[in-house]
Formats: sequence, C-alpha cells, structure tokens
Amino acid sequence: MKKQDIIFAIICGLSVAWIALDFVPKYGWIFFVILPILSVCGLLLCDILGRKFLFIHQAGKFALAGAFADVIDIKVYQFLFLLLPIPLLLKTFSFIIATIVKYIADKHWAFNKPEKDGMKKEIIQFFMVACGGLIINVVSFYCFSQIDIGLPAKIWTELSIILAALVVATWNFLGYKFIVFKK
Repeated sequence: MKKQDIIFAIICGLSVAWIALDFVPKYGWIFFVILPILSVCGLLLCDILGRKFLFIHQAGKFALAGAFADVIDIKVYQFLFLLLPIPLLLKTFSFIIATIVKYIADKHWAFNKPEKDGMKKEIIQFFMVACGGLIINVVSFYCFSQIDIGLPAKIWTELSIILAALVVATWNFLGYKFIVFKK
C-alpha cells in the first residue's frame, strides 16, 4: 500500500468522524481515533484481496472516496441551508460539488487513470453517470427525508443524505468502472 493511500484513508476516516459528532456528540471524539484506523485497515484488506481481484482494491478506494465526498455533500448542504432553506435545490447543489470532488478522487486515486487523452469524453461520461446518480440520489433523499421515525430533524436529514448516497453508490461504481474509467 502506498503512503498516499494511507494518508487519504486517514483523511477519509477523520472526515467521517466529523459527521459522527452530530450523532454522538458526547462520545464522538472516539470516532476520531477509531475511524481513521478502520479506514486504513479496510484499505489494507482491500489491497491484499485486490492482488487477486483488482475490482476489490478499486472498490475499497471508491468507498473511501465516496465517504469523503458524502461528508462534503452533507457539510455543503448544512452550510447552504443556513443561508437559504430550500432543501431540494440545495441538495442538488451539494451533490454537484461532491461529485466534482468524487471525480478527482476516483480518476486519480480509486481507478488510477491519470491519462489526459480523451479526458473531455471521460468527463462527459462521468457526469452522465453522475446525473443518473443525481436523480437516484435526490429521489432517495426525498423519500427517506419524508419518513418520520422520531429522530431530530437535523440527524434524520444527515441520515437521509447518507442513505441516499448508499443507494446510489452501486450505480456509480458500476458506471464509473465499466463506462468512464474502463481500461
């Protein structure tokens, strides 16, 4: 495993720990220790298994990059909601920002495709897959956010964003692997 993999795994773990503070504020500090360690260990396991099956190594990096992008999605949404409370418009905007971050992480890290040849086509394909993901993400977010399970609105909104991201993750991985970043 490369040094940059370990560093990015730690950053991903720390960013997810930041979100954990919203759910468990009293004991959230422990996630700043546990999640970076779990991220590195998970990536190490994917690295070992990925020596036989490349897609496992890519899936591990894809998952970490996705978790990082989801934190961007949540925090951009929260910040913008303070300024202008229009949930679906803001969710769309935060998703687009997170998708740009995800493109950079997937291209250069998860799928390791630094070539610049055909980049215009690649970007168009990436955003076409992402647009399908956007529709799935926003619809899923809307459906989840309409469910009342008795949690505080802020917590349930964050969980709705996370659940929507999980729904769209399979779509995105398959689209990016077999359409956008295929080798």
